[in-house]
Amino acid sequence: MRERRHLRTHWKSLASAQSQAAIGWIVLRHEIDYKLPASFGEEIVLRTWVGQASRLKFERFTEVRRKIDNQLLSQARTLWVPIDVRTGKPTRVSAELRAQFST
Repeated sequence: MRERRHLRTHWKSLASAQSQAAIGWIVLRHEIDYKLPASFGEEIVLRTWVGQASRLKFERFTEVRRKIDNQLLSQARTLWVPIDVRTGKPTRVSAELRAQFST
């Protein structure tokens, strides 16, 4: 959920009101590698960043680390797909918009 909120905040800060009204997002794929468990009460740090973007897929990465020793607990790769909010079908976005959400 936190990643989704972060993506939404990023989206709203960069996309025009017109794009926000016309384009929604769905998760196509999650790949998660669990390295170590977190214990109850431990503070963790999440870091997320954008990867590559194609005409229909947007890559985003997430790391979860233990705060006290910076030990990597898990890492994930998520593929997001833009959809037309009227039809619910995947939609292409402009090269300009793609560049804002890509490395």
